[in-house]
Amino acid sequence: MDETVKPLRIPPQMSVYADKHNVLHLVQSMVCSLVIDQPDDPMSYLITLLQRTSMNSPRVMLIGPPSVGKHTVAKQLSSELRAVHVTLDSLLLDQSQLSAQEPPDELLVSLVQQRLKEVDCFNRGWVLEGFPQTRLQALSLQQVGVIPEHVVILEAPDDVLLERSQGKLVDPLTGDVYHQTFIWPPAAAVAGRLEERRSQSETQRLAELQRYRCEVTGLSSTYQHVLKKISGDQPATDVYQQVLAFVQTRHRSRTPRIILLGPPGSGKSHQAKLLSEKYKLVDVCCGQLLRSVAADGSALGEEIQSYLDSGRQVPDTLVLQVLGERLSRVDCSCRGWILHGFPCDLQQAKSLQESQHQPNRVYFLELTDDVCLERISLRATDPVSGERFHAVTRPAPNYEVQTRLKTRPEDNTHTVTRTLSQYRNHTEPLQSLYPDAVHIDADQDPHSVFESLESRLTAD
Repeated sequence: MDETVKPLRIPPQMSVYADKHNVLHLVQSMVCSLVIDQPDDPMSYLITLLQRTSMNSPRVMLIGPPSVGKHTVAKQLSSELRAVHVTLDSLLLDQSQLSAQEPPDELLVSLVQQRLKEVDCFNRGWVLEGFPQTRLQALSLQQVGVIPEHVVILEAPDDVLLERSQGKLVDPLTGDVYHQTFIWPPAAAVAGRLEERRSQSETQRLAELQRYRCEVTGLSSTYQHVLKKISGDQPATDVYQQVLAFVQTRHRSRTPRIILLGPPGSGKSHQAKLLSEKYKLVDVCCGQLLRSVAADGSALGEEIQSYLDSGRQVPDTLVLQVLGERLSRVDCSCRGWILHGFPCDLQQAKSLQESQHQPNRVYFLELTDDVCLERISLRATDPVSGERFHAVTRPAPNYEVQTRLKTRPEDNTHTVTRTLSQYRNHTEPLQSLYPDAVHIDADQDPHSVFESLESRLTAD
């Protein structure tokens, strides 16, 4: 490590204050607005920005295929949040100069940008329905500063959507859309004035669906860090409640500082990697961190290396020194972190608390000893890439990798049994220190475990 170039660090007490008062979110919003609007008097502009309520206002996009129910949900959501409901139809209403052809992306993006910058949207927030429709439109919106805090994609099978698209009824007074099978108005007066909506041909409906299917993957990747996919093939009330819950629970959530605990073989490293990749958290594996420091040639690294070479446990004081340095860096402070491999006992956990690197989320991956032994005995490591594979749950990708896999000495049955016994002895004291910890059933496929972790993360 070059001692003349030191990583930027933020004192732990500053991180705690910033997290408590949502400072990073505030600064991010202000800088984003400042760079986009480029006012002549930045200081006056920022003062005005702070005095207004936009920092607390929702910014929601509701996307999905035709006939999935976007309009109904968006209208309910905007009413509940007291936000402005924005649709492309309303934006294009006054564009009488437009030809019958589809408006160009540049015009659509410009219209959306202008509308969302108006005072009502700025102060109350907005729910944008049905736009963007392509990844290019999404990228263009980002470039002009239209950045949502929540994006909901409603999904449903094609056969359901095609059935819904037939026989739509519209309330001429409100513009609300109904359907005899899926959504019927509770009031007889409303039902009596419904009118049939001019329907597309089946060929047109299929073509529109196909266009959406081609674009949805790109839209999902563009907004993956603020995205929730919800099935629209369920009662309208259930769909709406799920959308509302997502918008409310994820709004301005705390910077995650996660500890992931569990017995050997429970999948801590794999789940930490998945969470890190999706939410851009810093993946802090204690064992890998110690090996990295041991290899950097520093005096601290040489001291740690002596313990590793002899097979002795690295003293807690050294581990905490290394962890404290890593968790104080600006990437951990701004993006959040997920720590696994530490703490292993109550004393280590208390020492971590005293170091001011307190977690705000703790998860225990629960797994029986029998399943842990089965998982570990069938896993092996690729000495080239360092990746772990498993004969059943994660086999090697090809024959070349398979032939060079090595089983680590610490994965033998005797060693694993001893490690499991140590973990069980320390689990109850750790649980007493983290009474609000969430317990996740790890005896599932990795994707299901990840979904359970993710749902807890976004709800905290």
